[in-house]
Order: sequence, then C-alpha cells, then structure tokens
Amino acid sequence: MATSARLTEATSESPRSIAADWGGHLAHALVSGEKLFDFATVVAAIYAASVLSRRLRPHVLAWQKPSALLLSAGGFALLFVFLLERHGGYRPCLSLLAIRETERVLRVTLQAFSLALVVAYLAHAGASRLGIVFGLVLVPLFLTLEKWQVHGLLCRLRSRGYATRQAVIVGTGSAARRIYTSLIGSPKFGIEPVAFVEEDASASTSEIYECSYRREHSAKVLPGPVRPELLSRLGASVLVIADPAMPRDEMLLTMSEAAEMGVTTYFAAEDFIAPGFWVDYAELDGIMLARFSRETTRTVYETGKRMLDVAVAAAVIVLSAPLAAIIAVLVKRTSSGPTLFRQQRVGKAGRLFTMYKFRTMYVEASAYGYSPGQDHDPRITPLGRFLRRTSLDELPQFLNVLLGQMSMVGPRPEMPFIVEQYTPAQRQRLAVKPGITGLWQISADRAFLIHENIEYDLYYVRHRSLFMDVAILLHTLWFAPRGV
Repeated sequence: MATSARLTEATSESPRSIAADWGGHLAHALVSGEKLFDFATVVAAIYAASVLSRRLRPHVLAWQKPSALLLSAGGFALLFVFLLERHGGYRPCLSLLAIRETERVLRVTLQAFSLALVVAYLAHAGASRLGIVFGLVLVPLFLTLEKWQVHGLLCRLRSRGYATRQAVIVGTGSAARRIYTSLIGSPKFGIEPVAFVEEDASASTSEIYECSYRREHSAKVLPGPVRPELLSRLGASVLVIADPAMPRDEMLLTMSEAAEMGVTTYFAAEDFIAPGFWVDYAELDGIMLARFSRETTRTVYETGKRMLDVAVAAAVIVLSAPLAAIIAVLVKRTSSGPTLFRQQRVGKAGRLFTMYKFRTMYVEASAYGYSPGQDHDPRITPLGRFLRRTSLDELPQFLNVLLGQMSMVGPRPEMPFIVEQYTPAQRQRLAVKPGITGLWQISADRAFLIHENIEYDLYYVRHRSLFMDVAILLHTLWFAPRGV
C-alpha cells in the first residue's frame, strides 16, 4: 500500500466480515461483472492468438474448428478466472498503483498455460506452438488493458456514490494524506474519504488535496475531537486514525464509540524496523501479532532478475543508439558543457558508483543538490526540460545496468549527502540495487523528493519478485511517454 503507515484493523471483524460489508448486493454484482469481463477478455485474446498464428502459418492447424476453438478458449478462460480468484484478484483491497494486479495477471497467465498444456498433452489435443506464444503475450496484454478500463469504470461509479462507504481520517500529517491518496486511487476498496479531522481547531489548512499532479480530489479539514455526532452527520461508516500524536486513552475512547455505532475503525501503526529486519504480521483469532524476521537470500530471483536486466538493457541500448546519438549532438549544440552528466550515487549496501545521464542542466548548476521538482527550474536547459519530461535523459543509465551497478527496477539511487541523513527505516532502500524505474517513479508522489516517499521503496524491497519487476516495467512503458 502506498502509505508510510500500515493500515491495521482495530475491530474484532475478520477479513471475511469486511468483505461482506463492502457494499452489499451492488458490490457483489460489480465483482461478478469483473469476472465476466475477464472471461470475455481471455476468450478474445485466445481467439486473436489463433487468428494471428493462422495468418502467419496457414499450413499449421492452430485449432481444430471454430467451435472447438471457442470451446477451448472458454475452458481456458474459466480456468484463468478461477486462478485469479484463488490469488485474490477479486477481493476488495487497496491497490498499489495497480502493480499487484498486473503482477497477478502475469503469474496466473503462466500457471494457466502450464495447466492447459498438461491437459492438452494428456488429452492428445494438438496446439500450435506459435499460437501458444501469441497467447502468452496477448492474454496478459488484453487483461491489463481491460483492467485499466474496469478501474476507470469503478472510479466513475464510486464518484457517484455507488457501493461506497464514507470515511473520516483523523490527522492531517503525511501518513493521513497518503492514506487519503491511496483510498482515492483504489476504487475497488470502496471507501471514499469525506473529511479530515484535526484536533487543533486553529489549524490553518481548511482543505487537503490528494498527492497527485492533477489535484482533482480534496476533502475538508474539520475541528476535532471525533465524536459519534460528527460521524453520524458525515454519514461515515469507516474511521481511519492516522494521528501519531493522538493520546492512547483518547484513541481507545474514539474506537470504542465508533464500534458502538457499527463504524469500522482502522489505525495507522508505525513500523519500528531495525536495520536488516522486517516486521511480519499474522492474525490469531482476531489478534494481530507482529514479529521481526530477517530477509532471506533468493538466488533464483536474483539470477532471473540479472538475466532480465542484461537482456532489456542490451536491447534498449542497441535500439536507441540512433536516438541517443541525436540527443548527444543536440545537448552539445544547445548549451556549453559535456554531453554526459556524471555523478556519484549510492548503490546496494552503500557502495558508491558513477551514474550517467544526458546533461539537462547548465554547467553552472551545482553537481550535488536536490533535483529540480518543477520544469521551470532555472537550472534546467530548454532541451533538458523535454528530456526530463520524457525520461530520455536517463538512457545512458542502461550502461550502469549492464555494468551491474543498477537494475531495471528498484529504488532510485540517492546522492551521498542525502544517504548520510537516512533514518534506520530509510536505509532499507540500500538492501537492493537501485533501479532505472520503480514504484515511486510511476506514482503521483514523484512530484516530491524520493526520501520523503520511502514507503514505495520499502514495499518493493519487501515484496519484490520477477513478476512484480515485469509489471513495473509494463506500467513504466505506459506512463513514461506521458511524462508521469
């Protein structure tokens, strides 16, 4: 979840009871509709794969007959939807930039095709190898595009109040603001924050916007304390306590009064993480237990990640060589100074390395300072604005990937003077190689400094997998050309 605090349920409800209270019959209808959309999309993808294989190799019989094709595609789609449900694809949960959804689609695609090929082999059913290859590409592609459309549809339905619970957030700090942004960006969860409550009645902020470039959503800041009358007046059925300064006795009283009203209460608990350790949570008969555990080395994942890094970086370098040459000439001619910008950055385990970029700022600008947060920063050259907006200035960093200093996916490398100020939690970013792209880079919080948004990187470090890396790369391909 894209927040600096973990949402932990503060009532005795189990995840099943929360799901049951998600929105009643309409919520169940939306889930059923999503399953039907997924089923139809998978059938369409398999059919398209068969058509393409027939066009390219007409003498190879991809499927027996059109009726047999539709029957096989339907069976495969049922298997796919079943596996998606088993993996939690239809549960009401917070979405981390839709990365989890894309990762799940990639994982289920391989599982479904593996099972389908075993069944086809046992049933002595013929299948075109080319059709299988096309299917492996088109099924996740079609599903990812379809789920983005479903996400937009859910956003429109939620904005009209369908199957939505109203929420009040206690606190106005960074944790509260990011929880607000996460809930706004996760329509599947079905919670709409309608107000913030600040205990200090003299708070100067009267309205808070989401952490986004567009600033489309906002909520009023109301004076506290939180009382049943306030929750009733706002029609709130969810309460999120995200004020770390809230006294314990007052928090318990607020939670007790909310529970008597039938209001589901969450609180944002800080993660006290010692260097080299992670906090794992487990539920035991309604009680949340926490324990510290060391991260284990994953040789298979690291090997696969390195192979992916080398393959993608080499392909990008070869394909972008003409474009890189043009950019190099333009940088040299439009402003004085070197073509490449070299800077010391901190890599895995705190090791320093030289990072390469196309120069986007004037040579008079300090080599070590906070990166520009806006296009009109006077340090940036006119060409540099375009290069930074399109991320083309980062093309030379694929050399760092080939050298093994960076990865395709990971936390962005920071400058040494920033790392020296890291807290123990922030140092967790150094547990993996820095990357060209990552969760923070494709989030709305990219408008802010990296070390102020470490929850993205900590989430990635804790949950990283090869499927997540591929999902992040796919999302980067979608967002990078749009300048996000």
